[in-house]
Amino acid sequence: MFFVNAGALVEGLENANLKRILDKKLKALGKYDVLIIDEMEYLPFDSERAHCFFQLVSRRYEKSSMIFTSNKSYGEWGEMFHDHVIAAAILDRILHHCTTVNSKGESYMLKKCRKHGLTTMQK
Repeated sequence: MFFVNAGALVEGLENANLKRILDKKLKALGKYDVLIIDEMEYLPFDSERAHCFFQLVSRRYEKSSMIFTSNKSYGEWGEMFHDHVIAAAILDRILHHCTTVNSKGESYMLKKCRKHGLTTMQK
């Protein structure tokens, strides 16, 4: 199992692509049975980053598990990738054999901060 922030992951994929070693990087990430990618929504994906991310998802498709955390619904992924076509291709592979867990309510971190009096935000 490997846990990684989406920003760090995509930056690493983009750098590997620029150095022409993307295939090597994808193989290294392929050794993990489960890849957990956190905070998908905070990263702007330009076309090169979206391409690299698609390569990762495509390479792992039907071979190993991936877990994504995001505050964005699937319908918003086209905006996140700035390309509805590549977002659809990525989601097609992700959603084919997936289980979606939608958690609603106050975030764990905000609840913990509130408990310790570190925020004045109201529910």
